[in-house]
Amino acid sequence: MTIDDDPGVSRSVARDLRRRYGQSYRVVRADTAADGIASVRELRLRGDDIAAFLADYRMPQMNGVEFLEQAMDLYPYARRVLLTAYADTEAAIQAINVVDLDHYLLKPWDPPEEKFYPVLDAQLEAWQRTDRRETDELRVVGARWSSRSYKVRDFLARNQVPYRWLLADTPEGGELLAAAGEVSDISPAKLPLVITAEGRKLVAPNTSELAEAVGLSTAPATDFYDLIVIGGGPSGLGAAVYGASEGLSTVMVEQHASGGQAGQSSRIENYLGFPDGVSGSQLADRARRQALKFGAELLTARKVTSLEVKGQTKVVGFADGGSIAAHTVILATGVSYRRLNAPGLDDFIGSGCYYGAAMIEASECRDREVYIVGAANSAGQGAVYLSGFASKVHLIVRSDGLERTMSHYLIEQIAQIPNIEVHTETQVIGAEGEGHLQQITLKGPNGEQTREAEWLFVFIGAQPFTDWLGDTVERDAKGFVLTGPDLTATENRPRNWPLRREPYHLETNVPGVFAAGDVRADSIKRVASAVGEGAMAVALVHRYLEKT
Repeated sequence: MTIDDDPGVSRSVARDLRRRYGQSYRVVRADTAADGIASVRELRLRGDDIAAFLADYRMPQMNGVEFLEQAMDLYPYARRVLLTAYADTEAAIQAINVVDLDHYLLKPWDPPEEKFYPVLDAQLEAWQRTDRRETDELRVVGARWSSRSYKVRDFLARNQVPYRWLLADTPEGGELLAAAGEVSDISPAKLPLVITAEGRKLVAPNTSELAEAVGLSTAPATDFYDLIVIGGGPSGLGAAVYGASEGLSTVMVEQHASGGQAGQSSRIENYLGFPDGVSGSQLADRARRQALKFGAELLTARKVTSLEVKGQTKVVGFADGGSIAAHTVILATGVSYRRLNAPGLDDFIGSGCYYGAAMIEASECRDREVYIVGAANSAGQGAVYLSGFASKVHLIVRSDGLERTMSHYLIEQIAQIPNIEVHTETQVIGAEGEGHLQQITLKGPNGEQTREAEWLFVFIGAQPFTDWLGDTVERDAKGFVLTGPDLTATENRPRNWPLRREPYHLETNVPGVFAAGDVRADSIKRVASAVGEGAMAVALVHRYLEKT
């Protein structure tokens, strides 16, 4: 559907659309936003689906953003494109936050083969890949402060699986529990109950059971590949995209969800090509679809527990006893947030204490006070995001300021948001509660004080997931993988190894095994550098394969 109050432009848009897409789609156009809304309602009543809206920004009575805001209530999965003049680009950028705009197009776009059709091709492909089932087809019944319920919801949300969340103590939630035969015990230990669209019920499922039930790929298609990428963060996704696009049989293995730690970020504003910012989940979803487009396999909910070298073959073992093998491996397991060492706090993980942004909890924090621990970009991004829901955000910083660890643009943003308060030289030293977090104890310049707190988000440290490597791959004292000049000479990796001549490379002490992103020692902890290292690792994989 295209909406533009300029008849000439409206006909031109419709003509270009029909020329390219008329065989597969019906093109509907409206000359006013009001007519467009009327058409949207009529199409909804008739049961038709809409793939994309193309709305002009400057329209009388109702501009393009306002139109899209109303239209998305009826067609939430339709792709949203704003048609705008160069002078209106600032409005288009703001629209991204208002209606989750997918793209904005500058007028005119001649020739359409270069400036119009590629954009629409990408939007329609994304729409076709979207699961457009009603969100209540997959239902999750749980308890508000159940850590197991939180884990299920977090897994579904991070893997872009739509679902409906129902509390067990509500009438509808109770009815579902009774129908499923679980009403006799609705304690947090028994919940959550997951009911699929087909009516299958899962009681407190683990991630493997949940992934299989919602259709995520968990089993490899074969047992041997050119390249195995372990980890689905930015570096792993970058490696999967470049490996598959360059003709390598590629499989990426992720234990939780694509995007890794970056996928939990509410808004990444310093990534190249996104001047208005992009959420971590959006970036991860686009990268995941891009990897699938090129033929990469993406395995979810599979935990890697071993790496063996058998001649020139690398064998990767899983926790369930299975294994796959490849010529090469890229380690991109990233890092996890370090646990906050405060007495009592571990009892409330998933029931008031959350490591990372925990986006699904944001709406629950509305008009409440929340506490965030950390001083790096992830903590700053979380504070800015949660400030839009919470009445007050307390940023707890152990050092005397943010300047050494946080990007300047984030520090400026935080300073301009009135409901964010930064507490420097302060630490959380205790936590208490009955069934969920209720109080925390802070120690700062003015001594110790107890605060009422039901939400605590922790963004501290970087702990690599590398213990499973054992002695196979050389690591530093903190567990980060060593590469390049940091390696010591060994029997497997002499100093005159051919790739060592490269001024900058990512190979480990094991020939054919590379490391990229945050898991690599001395790497730059940024999304852009992680993606770059994933791509560079693939280039080195090619060189290795040529020499073996």
